[in-house]
Amino acid sequence: MARLIETATGPLRSVDVDLVTIDLIENGLRNARYEMDEVLFRTALSPGIREQHDEFPLIANRDGKMMVGQFGLSIPDFLENFDGDIEEGDVLLTSDPYSCGAAISHANDWLVVLPIFFEGRIVGWAAMFGHMSDVGGKTPASMPTDARTIFEEGVVIPPFKLYRKGVLADDALRIILNQVRKPDWNRADLNGIVAACRTASRRVQEMCARFGVDTYNSALDQLLDRNYRAMKILLGAVFKEGETLSFTDYICDDGLGYGPYELKLSLTRTGDKVLLDFTGSSPQAQGPINYYINENLVRMFFGIYMITVADPQILWNDGFYPLVDVTIPDDSFWKPEYPAALNARNHGIGRVFDLFGGLLGQTNPGLLNAAGFSSSPHFMYSGTYGPGERKGEWFQLYSIGFGGIPGRPVGDGPDGHSLWPSFVNIPCEYLESYYPLRIERWETIADTGGAGLHRGGNGVDVAYRFLEAGTIAIHDDRWLTYPWGVNGGEPGARGRKWLERADGGTEILGSKVHDVPVAPGDVLHFVTWGGGGWGDPLARDPELVGLEVRRGLVSPTGARRFGVVCDEAGTVDVAATEEVRAELRHGRPDPLPTFDMGPPMQTILDRCLEETGLPAPRPPVAR
Repeated sequence: MARLIETATGPLRSVDVDLVTIDLIENGLRNARYEMDEVLFRTALSPGIREQHDEFPLIANRDGKMMVGQFGLSIPDFLENFDGDIEEGDVLLTSDPYSCGAAISHANDWLVVLPIFFEGRIVGWAAMFGHMSDVGGKTPASMPTDARTIFEEGVVIPPFKLYRKGVLADDALRIILNQVRKPDWNRADLNGIVAACRTASRRVQEMCARFGVDTYNSALDQLLDRNYRAMKILLGAVFKEGETLSFTDYICDDGLGYGPYELKLSLTRTGDKVLLDFTGSSPQAQGPINYYINENLVRMFFGIYMITVADPQILWNDGFYPLVDVTIPDDSFWKPEYPAALNARNHGIGRVFDLFGGLLGQTNPGLLNAAGFSSSPHFMYSGTYGPGERKGEWFQLYSIGFGGIPGRPVGDGPDGHSLWPSFVNIPCEYLESYYPLRIERWETIADTGGAGLHRGGNGVDVAYRFLEAGTIAIHDDRWLTYPWGVNGGEPGARGRKWLERADGGTEILGSKVHDVPVAPGDVLHFVTWGGGGWGDPLARDPELVGLEVRRGLVSPTGARRFGVVCDEAGTVDVAATEEVRAELRHGRPDPLPTFDMGPPMQTILDRCLEETGLPAPRPPVAR
């Protein structure tokens, strides 16, 4: 347990704070959180952070409760697991999920935690973690798809003081950076994270000076209480007393040939509180897909869905956490036993969104989202330049792919977008300027989005032509199971990966591979999955379908999924469309199913090799 050293020992006073001041402080925190992002983006070197924004900031109150943040990490769990004094000027660093109560979830995430002092007392915390493109280990980018332990995944940093009273622990940092392949990237990215946290600290100190520390602290208490009261009302209005809701989804495989992994989430309301229970999920995976999830992070995911749907203007925070209990079984996919491998936990992170969507949407199917691009697929390419000006120079790319966002109550899912709203893709110009490759194709794939009144977003085909010999790695999912549709909407298409070799051969790749050799002239097709559709496809405007045919988002053949008959130019045959739709409506179930998960799992497994070119995974086994 951390020991907090403060020179100001008098108690803070609880004071009344007017609504205008509360609003000013709330928006001051919101702006400081976005300023943290900008500081990092302008100083980082790795494309994953600099270009794609793979980082997550947080500002907390003096107790470590999150006030603003993008992803949420648990300051209380970090402090519970840190053994030592924390004083003004200290900056703490870790990348070990097992040593911080899963405040982060794999060793690529470097977490910085900074106490915010004002006049001798802690008034808050600033924290941020960013995904380092490489932290050592046996494969470039430090994400070996066959890892069974965290020791194979690179340097794992225990919680320690990167700065002690403002003085950098230079020797310790030098030892850490000696373990990684791109130390200049890691140093720049880490310095940017520290600078971002210090920026947040200054902004909080300015608000304490402007309004007074008692007023600032009391305003935070009221913001937390507002979320508590809002959630209390929502829980009583949305969930029936004593009723249990459950939903199950899957991770297709673990990189070692086992799968699919069943992920189950249940919810029961008792009085003012709900219990979120992951009991029934698959056991700990053999491979690195385990998602060591923190209970407070589960609460945060739940709050995102509940509070933002009810009132998007509310800045959600940790205030409602006492209303949500969480049960996560030990030795499960969600809480593996040390030293289980964790590097590919990104698939579990994404599937959490589908789990919560499928679970909470059951109370009001009209607000239900389909399954979508619920992962952060990774593509890595590395090697050494051959003959030429850069001969012998090491190159290394880590990037995040995009796909189809689900159909939603408010409209179609965007095509080729990111799971995380703040992520952006790496521009082709950047990739071709800094890496020995060419982008032959970057386009959405017609018909990969699920059909529905609101179409699921299409996946994308990014074709990379390699100009230098090297190795590639891929982390993806949904190659076996389907992104499900809802309220009559159909599932989206699965993802695929293959290499067109320069010698004319074709090689199908699994969704989780590393150290795959590539030669100059080889082309990788990185095809991502589509989003599920929302609502009855036969209710979609035929002219809109025709427009999408003209735009290349739907093919004339794919238009038949909507019961629309049209030519290559998108001209709709109205009479034929009415006839086809009448035929399709005949014999359909009424009402249409709330969920369309695709074929039964056994059918999917039986057809796996025929449909995907890859062998079916073996059933998971307990460790």
